[in-house]
Amino acid sequence: MSEPSNETLYCYIHPNRPTLLRCNQCNRPICTECAVLTPTGYRCKECVRGQQKIFVTARWYDYPIAVVVGGGLALAGSLLATLLGFFILFIGPVAGVIIAEAIRFLTGRRRSWWLGRSALIATAAGALVFPAISLFGTLLGGGINVWGLIWGGVYAVLATTTMYYRLTGIQIG
Repeated sequence: MSEPSNETLYCYIHPNRPTLLRCNQCNRPICTECAVLTPTGYRCKECVRGQQKIFVTARWYDYPIAVVVGGGLALAGSLLATLLGFFILFIGPVAGVIIAEAIRFLTGRRRSWWLGRSALIATAAGALVFPAISLFGTLLGGGINVWGLIWGGVYAVLATTTMYYRLTGIQIG
């Protein structure tokens, strides 16, 4: 084993902070504020950012595809939800899986942080169209369609959350 040096290390970002930590990738000294704990040890924020960029593979045209497909399929499912009522409890998650897999197929399985978010917003917007129409019809003096509003909302929650977690994967932490 090598002898520890008596040289005092200082964080490369905060030069007035002494430290004993080093980034396990670039070997620069880092303080506890700059250190990011990874499964393989501590890394500096620059190395973590560089590693994350490897996983962003989406192209510019994947975003409109995700928005159109997510919103369109969710809109069709929303119409189905207002017609089927209670059975949407079983169909909503299946619709979310279908939407996610359609987006994944049409985007060539490319991924990015914003691709999942844009698909989430479009799916939620498409899923809430018919419940919104039902709500506005009720507010404008039309017949009260409480069940259409409830089941449409349930569909929106089930399909949107299922699509998002299917598309992006469950991430803890």
